[in-house]
Amino acid sequence: MSLTERIRGDLTRSMKARDAARTSTLRMVQAALQNEQIDKGRELSDEEAEAVLRRAVKQRRDSVEQYTRGGRADLAAKEEAEIALLETYLPQMLDQTETERVVDEAIRRSGATSKQDTGRVMKEIMAAHRGRVDGRRVQEILARRLP
Repeated sequence: MSLTERIRGDLTRSMKARDAARTSTLRMVQAALQNEQIDKGRELSDEEAEAVLRRAVKQRRDSVEQYTRGGRADLAAKEEAEIALLETYLPQMLDQTETERVVDEAIRRSGATSKQDTGRVMKEIMAAHRGRVDGRRVQEILARRLP
């Protein structure tokens, strides 16, 4: 079963269960997936659907940050709940120690020695571990590792 089919099925189940919060989030994701499908003119692959979900999670994280700064804890909590739901459809992210290990390996393999090599190392890491590592976290680790 593809990711889009799984989301479609979960949306149907949440509507039958009258779970308003889950239904609302899944409808937004379903709409984003359909828009992407229309843009591409074909069915989305699981990788493309994951990219749409990652964008949705990133947008919600930005919203949480804005709501928190604005003193709207209620809206931030709603966005956090949506993030938690969306992340169930994405591959498990690497934790801090695994990410550091991946960065160290990439630095060693590429022979990077200075901050000027950051882009090359980032490109290698993101290509090999797309969707499983946080780009910001990788960038922070690289900043500490490369003089």
